[in-house]
Amino acid sequence: MQNSRPVHLNKGFTYLAILFAIAIMGIALAAAGSLWHVSQQREKERELLYIGNQYRQAITLYYERSPGGGKQFPKSLENLLQDNRQLVPQRYLRKLFRDPITNSKTWGLVAGPGNSIMGVYSLSEDTPIKQGNFDKNNLAFAGAQHYSDWKFVYVIQTPLGLPVQGLPALK
Repeated sequence: MQNSRPVHLNKGFTYLAILFAIAIMGIALAAAGSLWHVSQQREKERELLYIGNQYRQAITLYYERSPGGGKQFPKSLENLLQDNRQLVPQRYLRKLFRDPITNSKTWGLVAGPGNSIMGVYSLSEDTPIKQGNFDKNNLAFAGAQHYSDWKFVYVIQTPLGLPVQGLPALK
């Protein structure tokens, strides 16, 4: 027995099935793209936390290893690459890092006493995905509205563990 439908009606169903399949594939690709973007953003955040903490540690070492009685913060980030205040030059960073969020070598600088640098931060005004569960050095970042609120600062502590007056304290 032959199919009683005309051939031109079968072509219409095939065309609709192909359009439907393309629409489903488009929705799936859009969802995959969205997940990929979030994954990339989280990776950039992890990298920002790592690099920011590297800068904080380098500034801490620069300050703590100041020769003589007067402790000093670096005047520029380049001072962290080679500190010539000692007989043997010290290196606290191997290189100046790019900000992974803005992909720029330009960082926001937290000013210290005497035109020095106490910390760095990203210049990005984007909203972070990570809003909590930070390690103890970054607890102040919880609930931040912008990446620029993530300030990687060395805060001088007194022997009692209190921040020095006049310098920023981490929350």
